This record gives sequence, structure tokens and C-alpha cells, in this order.
Amino acid sequence: LGTDYIDLYQIHRWDYDVPIEETMEALHDAVKAGKVRYIGASSMFAWQFAKAQYTADLNGWTRFVSMQNHYNLLYREEEREMNPFCVDQGVGLIPWSPLARGFLTGSRTREGSATLRSQSDSFSDALYGDEWLFDVVDQVRKVAEARGLSMAQVALAWMLGQPAVAAPIIGTTKLAHLEDAVGAVGVELSADEVKALESAYRPRPVLGHN
Repeated sequence: LGTDYIDLYQIHRWDYDVPIEETMEALHDAVKAGKVRYIGASSMFAWQFAKAQYTADLNGWTRFVSMQNHYNLLYREEEREMNPFCVDQGVGLIPWSPLARGFLTGSRTREGSATLRSQSDSFSDALYGDEWLFDVVDQVRKVAEARGLSMAQVALAWMLGQPAVAAPIIGTTKLAHLEDAVGAVGVELSADEVKALESAYRPRPVLGHN
């Protein structure tokens, strides 16, 4: 990397084979050694994240400052426990898949896949295979058309308006993807638009923690 330290070092999900005390102490040691500035975590249950923070507090170790969780307009189960906990604890959210692997950009339709990736992405089918999710996508499309924005900008603007969200993680294969992401920063959605975007959502099983 060409650097003497890492700004933010994150663990990837909960390790069921290693005591959390060992994990938190090792991360703390890396911070105290000057190799890492801050630490974060990714995709776990809220009780697990709370246990990790409690373990750090109990032993005087470094706490997590970020949570990289699965969160978007098609998957909002994090609003039950994780997001409120992070707001309370001052932990920043950096959600992965804020565009639901392209679903929220219109890359898939009820009639079939619209891109090569969506035609061969079985992981997307597992996460976003329910037919009713297209009702949410339709709302994103309506708001985008009414505002003269791209669907990606609308979905990201909604994300950026959520409590504790610091920086959604996006992937780009084209310049237009990056332009959409940057353009979303200045978009403010009205209360009615937010209500419309959220209206079709239904509770779902917890996904993305394994």
C-alpha cells in the first residue's frame, strides 16, 4: 500500500471460532502500535456488535467506529437494531450494496434481466429474488422520472439521508456510475418522496451476515 499505517481497518463479519476478547485485543494492539488509526466491523447481528463494543469498553481497548452493513431500499432490516444502535453509539455506517447489486438502477425488470451481470448473478437472486421488490424499484423509477434524476441518484440520495450513514460503498465499471454517485450528494428528497420510496417495503428475513 505504500503507507506505514491503515486509516480504517475492518474485520469481515463475526468470527464464531475466535473469542471476541482475542479479536478486540488484537485490533487494539494494532492501533496502539501505530499500524492502524481506527477499526470497524462488517455484517453481523446487532447483539454481536454490541458485545464487541462492550468487550472493548470493559478492557479499555479501542472501540469500533464504523459498521459496514447490508443496507438499501430493498433490504432495510438493519433499521430494526443495528442502525439505531450505531446512531446511539456514534458509529458511522458505510453500507455495502446501496444500489442492491444494480437492482435500484433498473438493471432488472419483471420481464427479465437487462444487463449481462444480472443475467448471471445468482447471488443477487438469493438477496433480491422476491417479486414484490420490483414494487420498490418502481417507486424509485417514478421519483427519478419526476425529478429528472437517475434511479441510482435517487436511491443513493435516500441512503445519504438515513441517520448515521457516512459513506455508502459503491462499485463502478463505467464513468456514468461514478457521476451518478457524485451527483447524489447534492440531491435532497422531500418527505413525500421518501414516504413513496419506503411505502412498498415488506419485512424480510435477515440476510448477508454469513
